[in-house]
Amino acid sequence: MHDLLELLTDERDAILDNAALALERSNLRHYAQDGTETSRQRLADLLALVVASVGARDLVPMVDHATQVATERFAAGFDISEVQCAFNVLEEAIWSRVVEATAPRELAQSIGMVGTVLGAGRDALARTYVSLASHQHVPTLDLTALFRGGS
Repeated sequence: MHDLLELLTDERDAILDNAALALERSNLRHYAQDGTETSRQRLADLLALVVASVGARDLVPMVDHATQVATERFAAGFDISEVQCAFNVLEEAIWSRVVEATAPRELAQSIGMVGTVLGAGRDALARTYVSLASHQHVPTLDLTALFRGGS
């Protein structure tokens, strides 16, 4: 059994290998133009933020990073789907390792923590893209009613 932080640290290279390969297979125009090394470094930076956010139980660094990335990628002409894909492939690579190495009784919490951190990043990314595209501030959406079964 691995502690989540220990697992993310110990499995860092394998997680990055899997995520980088998945990103490369996605044939995303801008990531292909930037090259494998740059894409892998971006994934490594994102993984480091996941580790830091989980360790500190603080989403602010991830949200700040995602906002900055969205601003930079928007200005560079990236489609939001390209950047979302990078978050998704990293999350899938992390989940694969976590499921493999985590005791069943701890799996939900570990997956939940990773999903929460990357979800906060994806939310900030999407809000920033929409704000930039529409030239107006987009507040965080409150979708809790969708999860309560209400209408």
